[in-house]
Amino acid sequence: MKKKYSSTTRVKRAQLQALTRDFETLQMKSGESVTEFFGRTMGIANNMCFHGAIMEDVKIVEKILRSMTSKWNYVVYSIEESKDVEHMSIDEIQSSLLVHEQKLNRENNDEQTALKASIEFSGMRGRGRGRSGRGHGRGGRGNRDSTHISKRDDNS
Repeated sequence: MKKKYSSTTRVKRAQLQALTRDFETLQMKSGESVTEFFGRTMGIANNMCFHGAIMEDVKIVEKILRSMTSKWNYVVYSIEESKDVEHMSIDEIQSSLLVHEQKLNRENNDEQTALKASIEFSGMRGRGRGRSGRGHGRGGRGNRDSTHISKRDDNS
């Protein structure tokens, strides 16, 4: 019985060490949403608790803020400056980051719409009346009257 218990303890310790390594090296992936990143982070943290680790909210909150991609730097700085990170809950940090993510997505959609409109507008060049396209518009070489041509023929 003693051997069985000690081998179970060793296995749990080894699993906890692997989870601790995963938690320490955890980084948000480029293009990953806040919800996806929180899911990965909380999955590891919950497994660590299951294997005997004591995970305080402050440790998870600080890890999340440190692990965000560089596009989140200004958001992280503003959260750290305006709020007491040591007393923030995981839900508070998640909701704060989700609000910022929605704003970023809205801004990106506005930029994409403006870019699409400018591309469509630039594609319209050369079309329509008054533009310099061959064979379109008024005047030009093809509109000479027959008297002008016949005068040339007489001089030859």
